Amino acid sequence: MSKSHYLITGGAGFIGSHLSDLLLSQGAQVTVIDDFSTGRLENVAHLDGHANFHLVTGSILNEILMDKLVERVDGVLHLAAAVGVDLIVKKPLQSLATNIRGSEVVLEMAYRYRKKVLITSTSEIYGKNTNGPLKEDEDRILGSPLKSRWSYSTAKAIDEILAYTYWKEKGIPTVILRLFNTVGPRQTGAYGMVIPRFVQQALRGEPMTVYGNGKQSRCFLHVKDAIHAMTALMDLPAAAGEAFNIGSQEEVTIEGLAQRVIELTGSHSKISYLPYDEAYEEGFEDMARRLPDTSKAKRFVGFVPSMKLNDILTSVIEYYKNRGVYTVPL
Repeated sequence: MSKSHYLITGGAGFIGSHLSDLLLSQGAQVTVIDDFSTGRLENVAHLDGHANFHLVTGSILNEILMDKLVERVDGVLHLAAAVGVDLIVKKPLQSLATNIRGSEVVLEMAYRYRKKVLITSTSEIYGKNTNGPLKEDEDRILGSPLKSRWSYSTAKAIDEILAYTYWKEKGIPTVILRLFNTVGPRQTGAYGMVIPRFVQQALRGEPMTVYGNGKQSRCFLHVKDAIHAMTALMDLPAAAGEAFNIGSQEEVTIEGLAQRVIELTGSHSKISYLPYDEAYEEGFEDMARRLPDTSKAKRFVGFVPSMKLNDILTSVIEYYKNRGVYTVPL
């Protein structure tokens, strides 16, 4: 990918900023567009002045702007989306517009100029399906469309359908990545992201807030493993028209995750349990388990996570310590 020029939508976000770093290190040119609704300028501030980096403040819903940007690049890595359960529940209309209409604009411009597109989707696609490990062709099991919890899953499913249809009907090479709980430095807890929230609570000696009974399990992947998978699949012609799970298979309960953060930080924080109805909204539904089958990504590009959970947690702990978040003296 070293001589190419890429557009990253949502490039000032947590994942997008790390992706910018990787592509620039490989010699690529990178243009980022971000409206800073969830992205942060500080994530890309270190790239200011880089000869191959260009930051555009704007919305992917701006068709005139997107037309100009897509025309001049070789490919688009589409990461812009309303993210986090908390944001989806609080602002469902904004989330739907960004996630559906935004992807329509990106794909239409890609079709206009015959550009390759990588669409970042989500493990939320699978809904309440607790089978595991989940393969890419597993059934989706969702709750009522009247529960805002499932609007994100539905919106991202429409994104995937659009991407697949543009490939099948119009010949635009599109790749779909379903990310499973990607974490690491620069991620904030502002939108319900559990690891940065736990780490900050532990470092401050505050109660560790576990939603529900804490028995729900997840797998966490370091952002560096995620972005290497993205660039490899973007660069692979055979990946066009395909969907890939990208995640870890090291499973942990949320209660167990809180305990592990306490141990690694040396914190005296205690675990506090908060019912879902209080954390989000009445009738909120969560999935009990989310475990990916990543054998397809391994088969296509040799994807294997390089970091274990303790190493991932340590990287986040060090990030927040360096930002001045310290354990309260006891």
